[in-house]
Amino acid sequence: MINDSDLDSIDWSSMGHAYGRADDVPTWLRNMVSPDPEVRERAFGKFYSAAHHQGDVYPCTTASLPFLFAMADDPAAPDRASVVELLVSIGSEAAERVDGIWMAPDGTESTAGADSSALIRERGEAFVAYASDPDTLVRGAAIPGLGLFLDDAERAAAVLRDRLKAETGITERLLVIETMADLALRLPAAQAPAQEWLGALADDVTTDPDIRLAALVQRAHCVSQGIDADTVPTAIALLRRITPEPEPVTDPVTDPVTEPVAESGDDEERRGNASGPCTCATEPAPASDVPPHIAAAFADLERHGRAHAPTTRLLITFHAALGGRIADRTALLTEQLRSPDHATRYDAIGMAKSLIGSWRGDHTHLVGLLADCLSTRDAFTTAAAAEALGSLGTGLAEPAREALAAYVAEHRVTHRPDAWASPHPLPRRAHQEAVLALAGLGDERALPGLLTALDTGTDAYRAVNAAGRLPQCAAELAPRLILRLAEADYTREWPVISPPALMSALAKLGDPAAVPALADAVRGAVRHKQTCGAAPALDALASFGTRAAAALDVVRPLADADDVTLRMAAIRALWELERGPEDVVPRLKRVLDEAGHHDTYAVLDVLARVGPPAAPVLPRLRRMVSEATVRHPGDAWILVHGAPALWEIGGEAEADLVVRSLLTAWDANGSTADRVVACLDRMGRSAAPAVPRIQAALAGPGRRDDGDPWGRSADQDEELLRTGRAILARFGLARTEGKGGPTGSAGGWSGPVGRVHGPVRR
Repeated sequence: MINDSDLDSIDWSSMGHAYGRADDVPTWLRNMVSPDPEVRERAFGKFYSAAHHQGDVYPCTTASLPFLFAMADDPAAPDRASVVELLVSIGSEAAERVDGIWMAPDGTESTAGADSSALIRERGEAFVAYASDPDTLVRGAAIPGLGLFLDDAERAAAVLRDRLKAETGITERLLVIETMADLALRLPAAQAPAQEWLGALADDVTTDPDIRLAALVQRAHCVSQGIDADTVPTAIALLRRITPEPEPVTDPVTDPVTEPVAESGDDEERRGNASGPCTCATEPAPASDVPPHIAAAFADLERHGRAHAPTTRLLITFHAALGGRIADRTALLTEQLRSPDHATRYDAIGMAKSLIGSWRGDHTHLVGLLADCLSTRDAFTTAAAAEALGSLGTGLAEPAREALAAYVAEHRVTHRPDAWASPHPLPRRAHQEAVLALAGLGDERALPGLLTALDTGTDAYRAVNAAGRLPQCAAELAPRLILRLAEADYTREWPVISPPALMSALAKLGDPAAVPALADAVRGAVRHKQTCGAAPALDALASFGTRAAAALDVVRPLADADDVTLRMAAIRALWELERGPEDVVPRLKRVLDEAGHHDTYAVLDVLARVGPPAAPVLPRLRRMVSEATVRHPGDAWILVHGAPALWEIGGEAEADLVVRSLLTAWDANGSTADRVVACLDRMGRSAAPAVPRIQAALAGPGRRDDGDPWGRSADQDEELLRTGRAILARFGLARTEGKGGPTGSAGGWSGPVGRVHGPVRR
């Protein structure tokens, strides 16, 4: 147990953690062994959030290690499994941060990562003892440490082989196999014996199928080159052998549940229908001090981090090992999404979404399987499937359109006509997700749900953005959004319904009846000194162009506002409403003289909208783009805002510099690809020098460019592909479909490539 005198001998105040000085760390360590479970739980939570914040390792974290080991070594200590788990977490994170530098409160540098890693490795043998502890929870927490902290590869592999023989629980046995793979990936000396052992387990027909599947997956995880044509079919066969039969459950519409539910028979009397009131149970009221959209956001985070099937973690590893082998992964997901086990089906939805969102290809089959998961008898799975479909965007989700519409219509009949506002949380969420996905496709069959939201106020914040996707329904939606905007409270920091969201939706609907309400919104936001509300309202007015000219008396005074962001939004609106370059261009030049980077981007975008009448700024603009082209990569965003302005104002005479600057930005920062390709498309045949770069971007199997840390959404990447193909078609280049190699990549481009290198004209 902890020695208090040793604990008090440390100068904790000289150290810090994520939230300040570390004086409170010894209290947390003492409370970790409290006889009160709630005290222990709070102590662990505070240590994780401060002394091990998001995986960080501080000097106080290192100083805590001897005391944590003392707790783990003491059989009488409570929650030893939690202590061992904390040690493993610190050790694994420290190993990844050994080169990191932490600044102490006195400004000195600290090598806490390297110090913690070295200390835990010195105690590596302790994890051998923990991994054979009589307490199953302690063993489960310790097993990963055998792969992380034992530096003798032969010794570690032998211990793991022995543990597999000794363990009887499937969870622990699977963990041993996973740890062997981690060991092989960490220590080169362990690779050959680990792969041989995993291969023998995978091929042994006398071994339990779950162990064989784990060994097969972990071998692929260690050596992806070893994946062959038989790997996935073998995995599917093993998965079928271990898939449990679905358990009978109660009807999810009448009995609230929080986990995936199997399909069950209809029971119209209990379910409720369109002819009478719903009889299903209501959810408990949320805490009065927690806004519903905040509570929903946290519920989403908790839900998305949960796995329901015992094979889920293993299959996620398998998909990662398969990478860009699209055909193999699609075959595996087909098995998962058609599994008789509802938990397996549910967890497969996220994996399918990840595949479609990360890799290019024809995913029609997978989208169809996601659509098959829509069922009025399984609200939990339906919500996840509909959410996944809604995230894919218009093009990719199109094959699911009719299934979404059919589900929404059926649910309104079998449950209640105002299903969006159901008092039962699961059917309500499922219905809402399906309506939102349908609205994302621009389908007016989503309208009844959105009207229910806006009329009743039930989760209306979720309907606002979707409303903007249905301009054909503006006559019904715009008045409701206008009413909500008129009720906006600009004194609240986090309103339930965001005024900027309402403004954006009204702009997308395009109904000029919104202009007076938007002008009033500008006045209200300015009156309450809310630039974050006034600027979006001005942008919304700008979207109406000269149809919003009646609002000029509101816009014009703000074009001289002290706040540069507000002034810039007003100038942008002034141009769109009046189209007077003699007034706007001098204002843009003045903002350019004093603007920071983001305001500079805004100026450049408006200059591009003004076009040739902005010729007086052309020399300065040309100089700015030329200098940024030399200074990249830090100026990539200046380039993708400045080069389009240079093209729109100067035209063909600036084509060479525009293309060079766009390609420079693209190479420096893959996140700029969308803007780059959009400008190249507008340049027509003057974009010829960029053709090889576009060909290379479209040929890759993945949706992420090199140099793009965030990647593009599937919808953004599909738009990039459409625009890029249109540019190449302009030069007579046709896409050739290949048979696909191990990564599933297909073909390239053929055509008179040489001709694009000659003289071109706009």
